[in-house]
Amino acid sequence: MANLKEIRTRISSVVSTKQVTSAMKMVSAAKLRKAQDAITNMRPYATHLQGVLAQICSTVGIADDNVYAKKRDTTKVLIVSISSNRGLCGALNSNVFKACESLVSESFGLQLSRGNVHFFSIGKKINELLQAQNYKIDYNNNQILDQPLFNRISEIADEILTAYAEKKYDKVFLVYTQFKNAAVQYAVTEQFLPVQLNSEQSKLKEDYIFEPSQEGIVDQIIPKSLKNQFFKAVLDSIASEHGARMTAMHKATDSATELIRELKLNYNQARQAAITTEILEIVSGAEALKG
Repeated sequence: MANLKEIRTRISSVVSTKQVTSAMKMVSAAKLRKAQDAITNMRPYATHLQGVLAQICSTVGIADDNVYAKKRDTTKVLIVSISSNRGLCGALNSNVFKACESLVSESFGLQLSRGNVHFFSIGKKINELLQAQNYKIDYNNNQILDQPLFNRISEIADEILTAYAEKKYDKVFLVYTQFKNAAVQYAVTEQFLPVQLNSEQSKLKEDYIFEPSQEGIVDQIIPKSLKNQFFKAVLDSIASEHGARMTAMHKATDSATELIRELKLNYNQARQAAITTEILEIVSGAEALKG
């Protein structure tokens, strides 16, 4: 059994750790509320915009002529992976990396062998994981996670759209963590380019009056829908990060509380044993003197 000093030192260390994890939990809870409101308000707009796009394109039948909707032979692939800048958020970042690896191994093994799988990493953690496995990282941006403004994020989306239009890539995918609630977040993979229209949404036919023209409307609404899809993915990732960190810190605080309880029990047992030993030594000494 460890001596009393060692146990006291360990109790003090665990108490300090508990204070840190408890503070981080409260900070993440405060940030989560703002991030959750942002993604909750964004989703209905993004969903409705995609529904309008699907209905218009199915009605007029001209989406295939748009540069962002044309299908090509898949030679070069870009995977936009979104993680967090900081750790201590459970398996969130490793799940994004696993989703990237799964996408590459299941769908683009040939392209990978030819060096035609490229990455755009958003977040320090996914960038570190990709670098460790020697993947090609064409772009990296970590700053937008600190200030997720639509104008800044749409600029990044514009860069990706331009690269696709210039045929630098034939397919673009988003890999990020979708937020469900504070306890549940899961990695998802979405095809970003070329545009995929939801068949269920396109069945809802409506009559539209096009001004100035059908082609002009589609050419404007497709990039706008893509930018909103990209913005939603970033907001989802940010909300997931704060939710995962809050949950992880909550579990860490509970574990520290339980460990402190066990250490105090061990401390009391060791102290009691030491006192008993001292009493026995005193009694034995007294008996020896009598003899």
